Amino acid sequence: MMKRRGVTMVLLSLVFGAAAAWSAKNWVEQRTRASNVKDPGASVVVAAMEIPYGTALEGRHVKVISVPTGTQLGNHFNSIQEVEGLIATQKALNGEVLLKERFTKSGAGSTLAALIKPDMRAVTVRVDDVVGVAGFLLPGNRVDIVAARKVHDRATTETILMNINVLAVDQSSSQDKNEPVVVRAVTLEMTPQEAEILVRAREEGRIQLTLRNPTDEFRPQLAATPEPPPPAPVAKPRRAPAPPRPAEPSVTIIRGTLVDNGETRT
Repeated sequence: MMKRRGVTMVLLSLVFGAAAAWSAKNWVEQRTRASNVKDPGASVVVAAMEIPYGTALEGRHVKVISVPTGTQLGNHFNSIQEVEGLIATQKALNGEVLLKERFTKSGAGSTLAALIKPDMRAVTVRVDDVVGVAGFLLPGNRVDIVAARKVHDRATTETILMNINVLAVDQSSSQDKNEPVVVRAVTLEMTPQEAEILVRAREEGRIQLTLRNPTDEFRPQLAATPEPPPPAPVAKPRRAPAPPRPAEPSVTIIRGTLVDNGETRT
């Protein structure tokens, strides 16, 4: 009885072993066939050189590479024809995959116009070495704007705009410079309402740009600066009324029973 049970266990072990070997053989063959199938890959456009901010893309700026299927980002370009004529809104490094949200259509007009965000405006202000923060303002910086004016012969200051983007200095919108340069004009990006506040403050007095830390992104919605109240009317001094004239002297003449009150004539 024990001998027969041992033979049965041996036979079952052989059957299970053969089944496991057959399953393993099929799995290896399937993986081998799958690995032998050539992956066509996906086309991705990358930068062939360093692309500065504000550059209008040409064919020489980019190249197409193939990446394994399924590894592409999804918001990339597939061909060079898709990127030709676009404007870089951010700097791209050599070999970097070009993403659609970092480029914009050029359209008509200057390159700077394509860099302005929707619903925003570009306003240029004249600066000097003091107003322009000693030349340390560069495209891509953020600034606050302080207005100074006189109200009732007293100087007042107020921060009228905060966290404003610098689009360009003079005629340059490149963000590659790091050295301070004294410029004559700075172009700022702001909403139409902020542009009205800036222009009015510039007409009423002087403005000063203050450089912000790039990590400080606080930007409140500032209301327009209210009009200064009109000066209080000054009361004019009233003239005192003239004193009454003294009565004319008179003489009483008595003639018998008649009394004549007559005024003297001069």
